[in-house]
Amino acid sequence: MRYLKPTLTFDQQADLLLTRGLEADRGVLISTLQSVNYYRLSGYLYPFRIPGGDAFRSGTRLEQVWTQYRFDRQLRLLLLDAIERFEVSLKTELTYRLAHRSGPFGYRDASSFAACSTASHGKILTKLQEEVSRSREVFLQHFQAKYGDVHGLPPLWMTAEVLSLGTTLSLFRILEPSLKQDIAKAFGVHDRVFESWITALNALRNICAHHGRVWNREFGYKPLIPNKDPAWRGIGNERLFGMLCILSHLLRRIAPRSGWYERMETLIEANPRIPRLSMGMPANWTEHPLWKTTP
Repeated sequence: MRYLKPTLTFDQQADLLLTRGLEADRGVLISTLQSVNYYRLSGYLYPFRIPGGDAFRSGTRLEQVWTQYRFDRQLRLLLLDAIERFEVSLKTELTYRLAHRSGPFGYRDASSFAACSTASHGKILTKLQEEVSRSREVFLQHFQAKYGDVHGLPPLWMTAEVLSLGTTLSLFRILEPSLKQDIAKAFGVHDRVFESWITALNALRNICAHHGRVWNREFGYKPLIPNKDPAWRGIGNERLFGMLCILSHLLRRIAPRSGWYERMETLIEANPRIPRLSMGMPANWTEHPLWKTTP
């Protein structure tokens, strides 16, 4: 099937939305479309559609849609804040344990990873080299100037500073089982569950970094939930609340004095018209044992 939709001017885009029932000042709507393109805004308009068609429910106002857009943007920033704390802590644990097991440069040797083939290790090493080469960090330039004639890549603790979370995940996946278990134990979870959490948080981080919707999204990668723990029973892994519970669990280990919980609660409570069900939240979500900010 051919895609036959034409390219529309901002004025035409605004008129199309108005004819579909969106209530808005035409000038304000055109200005909004000029700063947030039509296709992006349509993701926030979708919940207001009448099922089975393109028209919007009666009373759908641009202000309502923009409230959801603004909330989602603020939500992404808070999620990135928590994921950053986790990423730094994960790199610290991985670097410390692997470097003590295999030495500063042991990560360059496939024999340091019992669960990994030479070919697979080579692909990961190539990725590490690419990320190090792209970096303009002064400490890497200093290392290359002083030690580059002998060492192609810097010691692990330097390399880790410029790795993406995705590459860190690739490195974690090929660790010996005992190392995986030790790292996961530091975060209070089984290593298989922990690996699924890293994978899910990496996907969430990429969504946030590319300004994707998160508040009413069903996530493609679904992390494992430790259902043997009674506190986790009933927690879904498809929508935002499950991810919030995972981050809550991790932050209590990483940054127990963080004000992140309060900031998240303030944001959500300040937007009572945002459907909580779309985020997978129970009505009394702030009292859930995985979220409560006080014991």
